[in-house]
Amino acid sequence: MGDPSGGVFKSTDPTDRGARSVRSVLFVCLGNICRSPTAESVLQTLVVERGLQGQVHADSAGTGRYHIGEPADLRMQETASRRGYVLASVARQVTREDFERFGLIVAMDRENLRDLRDLEPRPRGQVKLFSDFLPLDYPRDVPDPYLGEAGFDRALDIIEHGCPAILDDLMRGS
Repeated sequence: MGDPSGGVFKSTDPTDRGARSVRSVLFVCLGNICRSPTAESVLQTLVVERGLQGQVHADSAGTGRYHIGEPADLRMQETASRRGYVLASVARQVTREDFERFGLIVAMDRENLRDLRDLEPRPRGQVKLFSDFLPLDYPRDVPDPYLGEAGFDRALDIIEHGCPAILDDLMRGS
């Protein structure tokens, strides 16, 4: 399950005099308005709950260009809000530079995994499928609620179940 680098990268922030190691994860779905921003928020919430602020960085992106600059889907925002999450990110498209910036890149489904592997400049084992962090009785793909494959609550259920394992995996890389 784990990435040998533990999702660790050296901070390039010029204000970070110690250039500490920060674990980083990028969640990727198709449009970056439902599943990936939700996973980003769930993981960020876990980081705060575990007192790991400054040690883990989470972000999200989409493989498609459809929603660049837009907030998360209102239906997903409402679902997440009922459970205490805020989806504050703005949709963007994944870039080749993301493969250098993030130690772990998590695709929400197999189609996006294929797209990421096609875009990946040089394979380093950092691209994983979200379901790699779930028990075997979970679906291989986090269903896309935008397209009506499943409800928004079901997608959030799956994401809430997988994010603790992702954070554990990142922290084991220390």
